[in-house]
Amino acid sequence: MVKQVVKDPLFLQQKSEPATKADAQVVTDLIDTLKANMDRCVGMAANMIGVKKQIIVVAAGPFIFPMINPVITSRSGKYETSESCLSLDGVRPCVRYKEIEVDYLDQDFKPQHGVYKDFTAQIIQHEIQHFSGNLI
Repeated sequence: MVKQVVKDPLFLQQKSEPATKADAQVVTDLIDTLKANMDRCVGMAANMIGVKKQIIVVAAGPFIFPMINPVITSRSGKYETSESCLSLDGVRPCVRYKEIEVDYLDQDFKPQHGVYKDFTAQIIQHEIQHFSGNLI
């Protein structure tokens, strides 16, 4: 179900908790909400739809994939950039890495490991940052 995007900085600054199988509907809601905002959004974290759980969805070209409880295990190629967020107004500077490795659970809650580069890596880093409550 498409959910309303949260824009309250006080809510967005709260830390997210690990997701469980009981949060499976959140994954579907995130995918639906990202699809509804594809004209202006390439990724979403669960707190953006009002759920403080460690779940993100990422649009990589025509593919949308969820990551549950993702943890960046390796990073290289530090660079500075600027990003916007559907939940916030404006563009802000931030530091990202060109290549990352991530351990996560897929939509079936099966363990996965992936290596991501360039823009896809940037999206994942941005969305994972939502878990800490640190706004870009």
